[in-house]
Amino acid sequence: MRAAILRLAGAGALAGGALAGGALACGPGGESAPESRAATVGFCSNVPRSQYADLERLDVADDWFEVYRVAPRVYAIYEPFQFQEVISYLILGEEGALLLDTGMGIGRIRSVVDELTALPVTVLNSHTHMDHVGGNAEFERVLAMDTEFTRTRARGRTNAEARAEVAATALCRPLPAGITEDNYHTPAFEISAFIDDGHRIDLGGRTLEVLAVPGHTPDAIALLDREAGFLWTGDSFYEGPIWLFAPETELEAYRSSVARLAELVPELTTLFTGHNTPVAQPSRLLELHDAVEAMFDGIAVGNRLRDGGVEFVFEGFSIMVGPDPR
Repeated sequence: MRAAILRLAGAGALAGGALAGGALACGPGGESAPESRAATVGFCSNVPRSQYADLERLDVADDWFEVYRVAPRVYAIYEPFQFQEVISYLILGEEGALLLDTGMGIGRIRSVVDELTALPVTVLNSHTHMDHVGGNAEFERVLAMDTEFTRTRARGRTNAEARAEVAATALCRPLPAGITEDNYHTPAFEISAFIDDGHRIDLGGRTLEVLAVPGHTPDAIALLDREAGFLWTGDSFYEGPIWLFAPETELEAYRSSVARLAELVPELTTLFTGHNTPVAQPSRLLELHDAVEAMFDGIAVGNRLRDGGVEFVFEGFSIMVGPDPR
């Protein structure tokens, strides 16, 4: 089955630039493939992306972030000036708030959250790659999936592991005061409680359900608001190159998780994704499912990258595997 994934187009040139925006997203920090980093050059010309013009923007004091109201009591907290273009989400109930992901830890996301709500805030991560947990240490209550990968990532990432995320080639503007390439790191954070698939979070008038969707990482989740039909996909899907080549990635698990998400489409109204642009149509999950199945069936044709990986390009997104998925 893995051999079928390696069906290649002839030239092997990077095809990601053909995508809308062309920027890569969600590499696992210092482990990112060199060619994938080089391909981010020029991403600044694509931000802010055109979709944001249709969303209501809210002013916040920390200009590292841009904040958009994407649904009633749902805010996208976007970091457009670093190549990951990561998006965190503040979801409000009547009695509490959930912050799904805390971004890069370059700006202080806690200050933004405090401007948006006075409710008690719980943090949950879509997964624990460093671009999604950078601000976890700023909060008192952090829920986490019960995996060894999560425990390891809660120890933080050193400057040597993280500094490439704030190199000049990774940025569209100067770093905030106090952050430099020599001191940037991902702080360790305390886990308040471990949770599992099916865990429900009652915010008062809004209940969120945790869905385990391993593959991108062992601890990857999606978050479901069944009443509203909202699904937060994390890095299982976003409109851009989806990276599936880290040591912790498991392609068969990802395939099963995508199938699980696709089954939800009839009851969904909106997807909220982890990078680039916040809002997508639920039908995208059906397209993703077809794309993954085409890869495994040997129908999709991949482009070999110079670093040894393979990129499969579809309409509006791509999937990057390798450097050797066999």
